[in-house]
Amino acid sequence: MALTVHLDVVSAEQSVFSGEAAAIQVTGSEGELGIHPGHAPLLTGLKPGMVRLVTQDGKEEIIYVAGGTLEVQPKTVTVLADVAIRGEDLDEQAAEETKREAQAQMDSTSTTELDHHAAAVQLAEAIAQLRVIRELRK
Repeated sequence: MALTVHLDVVSAEQSVFSGEAAAIQVTGSEGELGIHPGHAPLLTGLKPGMVRLVTQDGKEEIIYVAGGTLEVQPKTVTVLADVAIRGEDLDEQAAEETKREAQAQMDSTSTTELDHHAAAVQLAEAIAQLRVIRELRK
């Protein structure tokens, strides 16, 4: 039996995944992180991106997260996400539309600094969703 760690991926609305994982990959605030059983304790912020996990039976799952926090403890890994959606539940057309709207907002000369920042956040989230969708197609 493969070594595993218990993983919980939760958002404010729901628990998206709770179970044993042999390997976890996330986009941390400082870059990509690979988490395996026995990983040193860690607490870090997450950027919009994917949580890629391999279950104890070797099945791979991909979950989109729109930022949040990752906590690694000796036997438990917790992802507290602002938004968490299983990759197969993402809407590609909605993500493309959000991306176009955010880019238009950022290109507008009448955009305030606050509006520009909000558009940049929306753009990063839409790009991350599209990256997850493309990864699932491979």
